[in-house]
Amino acid sequence: MRAAILGFVAGVVLLQCQAHLPSWQLTLLLLLGAIGFGVLAHRFRNQKMSHVLRCGCGVAAGIVWASLLAYQALQHALPQEWEGRDVTVIGTVANLPSRFDRGVRFQFAVERAFHDGQVVVGVPPKIALSWYGKPGGHAGKFADSSVPAIQAGARWQLTVRLKRPHGNANPYGFDYEAWLLEQRIRATGYVRSDEKRAYKNVKQDAFVFSFGSAIHSVRGWLRDRIESALPHAPYAGVLVALVIGEQRAIPSVDWEIFTRTGISHLVSISGLHITMIAGMMAMLMATLWRRSFFTRAQLPLRIPTQKIAALTGAVVALLYVLLAGFGVPAQRTLYMLTVVALALWQGRLTNVSHVMLLALGAVLLLDPWAVLWPGFWLSFAAVGVILYVSVGRAFQGQTRPLSTGQGIWHALQTASRTQYAVTIGLVPLTMLLFGQVSLISPLANAIAIPLISLLVTPLALLGSVLPVPVATEVLSFAHLCLSALVACLSWMSHFTWVVWSAPLPSIPIFIIALAGTIWMLAPRAWPARWLGIFCWLPLIFNAPSHPLESEAWVTVFDVGQGSAVLIETRHHRLLYDTGPAYSPESDGGNRVVLPYLRGRGIHAIDKMIVSHKDSDHSGGALSILKSSRVDEVYASLPQESPITQFSSKQRPCRSGEIWVWEGVRFAVLHPDAAAYAKPNKKSNEISCVLKVSVGAQSLLLTGDISKAEEAVLIARYGKDLRATVLLAPHHGGAHSSSASFLETVKPQWAVFQVGYRNRYHHPRPDVIERYESLGIPYLRTDASGAIRFALERDGEPETYRQSAARYWRHQ
Repeated sequence: MRAAILGFVAGVVLLQCQAHLPSWQLTLLLLLGAIGFGVLAHRFRNQKMSHVLRCGCGVAAGIVWASLLAYQALQHALPQEWEGRDVTVIGTVANLPSRFDRGVRFQFAVERAFHDGQVVVGVPPKIALSWYGKPGGHAGKFADSSVPAIQAGARWQLTVRLKRPHGNANPYGFDYEAWLLEQRIRATGYVRSDEKRAYKNVKQDAFVFSFGSAIHSVRGWLRDRIESALPHAPYAGVLVALVIGEQRAIPSVDWEIFTRTGISHLVSISGLHITMIAGMMAMLMATLWRRSFFTRAQLPLRIPTQKIAALTGAVVALLYVLLAGFGVPAQRTLYMLTVVALALWQGRLTNVSHVMLLALGAVLLLDPWAVLWPGFWLSFAAVGVILYVSVGRAFQGQTRPLSTGQGIWHALQTASRTQYAVTIGLVPLTMLLFGQVSLISPLANAIAIPLISLLVTPLALLGSVLPVPVATEVLSFAHLCLSALVACLSWMSHFTWVVWSAPLPSIPIFIIALAGTIWMLAPRAWPARWLGIFCWLPLIFNAPSHPLESEAWVTVFDVGQGSAVLIETRHHRLLYDTGPAYSPESDGGNRVVLPYLRGRGIHAIDKMIVSHKDSDHSGGALSILKSSRVDEVYASLPQESPITQFSSKQRPCRSGEIWVWEGVRFAVLHPDAAAYAKPNKKSNEISCVLKVSVGAQSLLLTGDISKAEEAVLIARYGKDLRATVLLAPHHGGAHSSSASFLETVKPQWAVFQVGYRNRYHHPRPDVIERYESLGIPYLRTDASGAIRFALERDGEPETYRQSAARYWRHQ
């Protein structure tokens, strides 16, 4: 059984690494192979060969199963002809709506779709929608009253505009398209609510019953109770996360504290919380059952107390997991507790490794895409470490009963050793997934685990269901405890040394470090366990890759409708623009650029150029300045800009600035003093233009200049503008990329940094035609993802959607 499950996991992982799904002929062949391996394994008497055959059966079965579910999910594709067109849909709200500053987001189960009275065929059965409010208030805020209350289970008729699943594609970035596929969402869009066009968005039924709708309605009711009891509490979002698993109300500042101190796994419905709550309820039921609920019924004689306690724990775990939205850590705990409960009822207490592997197989049977997320691997790896250091060792040296005081001391020692083992045991995997480890995590967890699991979480659950006057007091006390904890964690996180980071290790380095970890955590009798630390040396001294002398690497990020380009020389890094601002909590800096820098092990930026103040170029600057060391900033920004105020080493971007790094020449070509002095100038007109030259190859970064600025550059520099790679001016807007400019630059490649189906329709068709008529090949980040050039090596581009192709990605 173990071999078959491990093989099944390997098969699922293998399938999720493929650029294309196997053909139906190959799928059928693999199915027959799985059956054949299974039959042979059952008949083989040689145990080793039987294990090999079972593993082979599992691999084939995993590939087949994951392929079938993928085919089933991908078949509901929105036809391209319906992208960007108004469609009226009737259906129900399929999840717990999430409020944000501009409106509300929710999933929608489509029942019918039509356009101008005609039925529309091909609209997916499940879509993700945003309903934006009308601008109101101040500082770009949106009026809450302009968006109606959206509740789970309600049936609506909505006019929407949809597009096929698409997300930014960057190395080390979040795979939004994979997440949509896992959720079975095959189109995203927004609700049309323009009053001038009289769109009919009507609620038809307040609630349509289904099991899922009922669960999400309860989750929404609990969230509303917590928020109404703590209307202005800064950590009310954390209490909501502990009760229903909804984490979107937790601000990024708090997440930074939790991540740096290594306790982010506790700020949700984790397996630890489920086990604690299920254990408490099981103990309570055991106490009551043992006493027959203080009656004379003699209930233990009818059903043993142990069985009732196990059943109670499993049922409570199920209810709590449903509140959690069925996340992977919650699923894992539920399946483990269920297997244990069933084994107890049958009188066959299963081996603990069997329990973990059965839970592992159950998770992937229901969700084969779970292997794509770090939580899956960390969750099961933590359990594996605990089993490795505890099974068969729990009572080593224990020969006599312990007194109460000794028992408490022994429990504390066991908990400390377990926390130490988990911390050490997860280091290689954490570095492989995130490239950083919290050094203060053991201390922070020692404080946070008992406080959150034994006090804050039970109080939050209790307060969310108690009558209002009592609920407010209970939730306020839970919030007070949480505030004290966060204050302590915030103090810890301020030290610069609390996080150790390095480039994401290669698979060989990871395997060596993992072997050393297993050696270090081996039983006490194992010889020279301390030698395992030497296997960590490649992990510790893993240095970032870098170009050679007189060579430059250029990474053009896929940030949507915006711009961000990283240029690397042997010892220096320059960031040109920082991507757009997506929301008050999210921007191109913290969503794209910083994850890339962390994945590469880059801790500092030598120069950052913000070409001009438009938010699609400067939106991520503050996030980068706050999270990474930036030695110098060049910018065409006004003095009152928040970026100018934050950065102490900023200087204006002026033509004539030249510097050389390791044989790579950087020259600022625009703006000059006359451009700054021009009255009523627009920000685009003073975009910082940068040319990077190395040997015979060069890169020209143009910001949002228009044809007028292009003419100035032609007159000033002439043939010196020639470049191997051109970042298309103003994303390919109508008033840029003049024929004379393109003929002067004569690029071998042009790159358009644009968002998928952006509202500006960049790049414009006439601009594309101009590039094509001059024979200039071009790439688009919305189609290619991040694009990389190696100047002075070959100059040929490498696109992320091609080099890391997956079957679910938009290509």
